[in-house]
Amino acid sequence: MPQVKCEVKGVFVAMNDAATVPLVVLSDGTDRVLPIFIGIWEAVSINSAMNHELLPRPFTHDLFIDLCEKCNITLRYLKIDSIEDGVYYAEIVLSTNGRDEFLDCRPSDGIALALRGNVPIFVEDTVLASAGQKSGDLPQIVDLGSFLQK
Repeated sequence: MPQVKCEVKGVFVAMNDAATVPLVVLSDGTDRVLPIFIGIWEAVSINSAMNHELLPRPFTHDLFIDLCEKCNITLRYLKIDSIEDGVYYAEIVLSTNGRDEFLDCRPSDGIALALRGNVPIFVEDTVLASAGQKSGDLPQIVDLGSFLQK
């Protein structure tokens, strides 16, 4: 299936009367975006990676990257390949000893790793077609950094 290279547009918090939920927004370079609701710690980790913050102690995602480097494992790319009942599925693709390995992962963890490893993020075109939105159609969102400073 065709895959589309996407970039992380940002980490946000969607707010309404019922809930406040973090989300990461991917963009395919057009007006179409893919919002993925995630946990707060994954949001903080992705935001940290986007801002190239060096923390005094490593996050789990930093530990994974360090382990890969020490064990001669190369991160190749992340692919978000399906959505079922509102749940996204992804694989992080690693290379070791000349062969690719595919590890099932949550998209939020994969995005945090892809940003830290400086590798591309791909989304299956069918996922973008079914779950993508125009950026103007997103719910009321606030940048995570601004939200945490309140």
